[in-house]
Amino acid sequence: MRRAELNQVIQDMLSSHPRISDLNFTVGRPCQVAADGRLHQAEPVLKTGTLVPYQTEQLALALIDNNRRLLADLFKHGSCDFSYSLDNGPRFRVNVFSQKGTYSIVMRRLENKVPTIDELGLPECFKKMAREKNGIILFTGATGTGKTTSLAAILDEINSIEPAHVITLEDPVEYVHQSRKATFNQRELGQDFDTFANGLRAALRQAPHVILVGEIRDRETVEIALNAAETGHLVFSTVHTVSAGHTINRILGMFTTEEERQVRFRLADSLRWVVGQRLLPKTEGGRIAIFEIMQNNIRVKDSIINGEREGKSFYEIIEAGHAYDMHTFDQHIVEIFEKGVIDEPTALAYASNRAKVRQGIDKVKASRGEATSDIGGLEIEEDYHLRQY
Repeated sequence: MRRAELNQVIQDMLSSHPRISDLNFTVGRPCQVAADGRLHQAEPVLKTGTLVPYQTEQLALALIDNNRRLLADLFKHGSCDFSYSLDNGPRFRVNVFSQKGTYSIVMRRLENKVPTIDELGLPECFKKMAREKNGIILFTGATGTGKTTSLAAILDEINSIEPAHVITLEDPVEYVHQSRKATFNQRELGQDFDTFANGLRAALRQAPHVILVGEIRDRETVEIALNAAETGHLVFSTVHTVSAGHTINRILGMFTTEEERQVRFRLADSLRWVVGQRLLPKTEGGRIAIFEIMQNNIRVKDSIINGEREGKSFYEIIEAGHAYDMHTFDQHIVEIFEKGVIDEPTALAYASNRAKVRQGIDKVKASRGEATSDIGGLEIEEDYHLRQY
């Protein structure tokens, strides 16, 4: 398949539905697009309707464009990651992978313009993160929840206020930053460095002020990131966990029991913020980002060093930390429910603690004069009133 034909297929799919985030090519299924977190069938853009193995293979090879490294990764590891750009059009993060002897492709659409904190409506404390001078800031959440976009907005804030040297280590490069006050060097895994640990180790010799590590995947990367933070650098990274508390425990779990005590002290000193992120479907269509935000303070340090205990869990510390710009997912869910952005079933479905969210929803409904329960008119209740008379 020639590049012009491939680009036309992509353009036709992008025109099939509003708010598209992903393109999906899977054998036995038609071309599909993801919008608002759900898959939709694109209008038939290939003559067969449903895709056959030959077509997905041709699409994959056209996207890879004879890149030997990507072909080696695909044959050796079963998948490969890279970026792809339409001519004067959108960019994509692409993953080609094998399944049941055929190839599938997922293309995540990337924005050409780097968003700002204000444009995304992110919490004001994100601007405080951009003004940190050293330490580690971690973003956590599932793939596709917008962590990269939030980090790009923070780096854009740094770009507007600090004459700093920023090095990013990404897989692949997603948002391209144009240097303004800051100077950016953006490096891509597989093309500019071989592993995040080696890329981060090399970055320490490149006189950076700020380092973005696309993902913390292993203990070696954690050790180098801690070393970078301890020597005066500001390090941003992502971890695939479900909450701030799980993030701390995941990092500690990468080390042996003998090493854990020392790592606890190092992490307590170096950590600045942990931000969890999820995307929830809005009542009127589209999705909204919600956050769990934990800032390091005396109580957080104590729980990192000594472990979580009754009354001193990370969830409880965050829940009581409003004065420190902290809030849990559940508090944020109740807040946007009160504004009418999401409905009650969605609020309960995405809650970390359903009892907490239910209690918050009942308070909101009571303040509006709405019933907080649909239980009523029971026979035992009617019989009780009859006996009174």
